[in-house]
This record gives sequence, C-alpha cells and structure tokens, in this order.
Amino acid sequence: MCDIHFRWTRLSELTAAQWHTVLAARQAVFVVEQNCPYQDADELDVHSWHLLGEIEGRLVGYLRVVDPGRKSVHPGVFYPEPSIGRVLTTKECRGRGFGRQLMHEGIIGCERRFPGQGIRISAQSYLLKFYGELGFQVIGEEYLEDNIPHFEMLRTGPALRND
Repeated sequence: MCDIHFRWTRLSELTAAQWHTVLAARQAVFVVEQNCPYQDADELDVHSWHLLGEIEGRLVGYLRVVDPGRKSVHPGVFYPEPSIGRVLTTKECRGRGFGRQLMHEGIIGCERRFPGQGIRISAQSYLLKFYGELGFQVIGEEYLEDNIPHFEMLRTGPALRND
C-alpha cells in the first residue's frame, strides 16, 4: 500500500491552487456523487484545521476540524468540542484503507490540538459502524442533513496511538 503524506494546515496557509483542489474534491464527493446540492464552502472553513492526505503530491483524502465553540451544521447550535467533518476519500482511491488512516490522523490531530475535549461528528447513518470502530458513540436520534440521514456522534475515549 502507498504511504499517505498528511499535512495539517489552516486555510490562510493554502495557496489558491491547493484550496481549489480541496474544493473540487469536496464538490465531487458531496455535491455530485451524493447528488446533494448545498453550499459546501462555508464560513467554518476559516475557523478550521484542514487535513490533506496526499500520495505523490496528489490529493487522495481530506477532512476538516472545526475549532471548538464554533457553530454546527444546525442553525444556532454551537459545539463545545472540536468537530470533524467533510471527510472524504477520492473516488479512485477508495477501498484501500485510506479513509481509516485519514480519520486516525484526524483524531490524533484533534487530541494534540485540543487535549481532553472530545470530538464531535455528524455521521451519515450508513457509516455508523465505521465511526463506532474509531471510538465514536451515537448521541441523539437520527436526523436529516441536506436530505441525507445522519447521527450526531461523540468520541471521548482515550487517545489513539500514533503507530
């Protein structure tokens, strides 16, 4: 398996070309593949850490970590914990374990930047088992986000090992 090079960055540190690559990947997955027209680029991008997973300089995975205390996808709701979202693996690279590696690095990065705060996600319902295996637990009832069934999940467990 190819090694993924992970890069943590703030939006202000990305070049226009790098940010364009990220937005193109996000739109390809969340708008086109999932047939879900919505405003992907939002004000939370400025208040987030962006994790890019690259192989030989090519983006293969991405997620963002919204800073604690920022609003959630739900109007008027603020998460006290950091929140992982916009998790994707590019279509041509799926089924190779990159998503798990990406989430592992995302969890470790949250724990390093925001120790002891837990991590919140809004998970598509079909991915509950995947996120559960990473230590996330369902909180609340299923809801529709952009017409796709989701569950809010929270991870408060011990830190992951970075190996």
